[in-house]
Amino acid sequence: MKNRRVRLLYPPKLVNVPVIYQLIKQFDITINILGAKIAPDEGWVEIQVSGDETGIENAVAWLNSLGIEVKELE
Repeated sequence: MKNRRVRLLYPPKLVNVPVIYQLIKQFDITINILGAKIAPDEGWVEIQVSGDETGIENAVAWLNSLGIEVKELE
């Protein structure tokens, strides 16, 4: 099982969309929310993602397709 720590940068149109819930359901990964700041016009969520490498890569690709920027953290 792999662990990755990332920051998700949300565009305004997705701030009220349940993206974390969808990640868990669609990609069978575990999410630990480490921090977040949400405002009406923007937001970010810092998470630790655990799961198999393929699931994590597919989840990151899906997030990018939505317009969410994914930044790798150490």
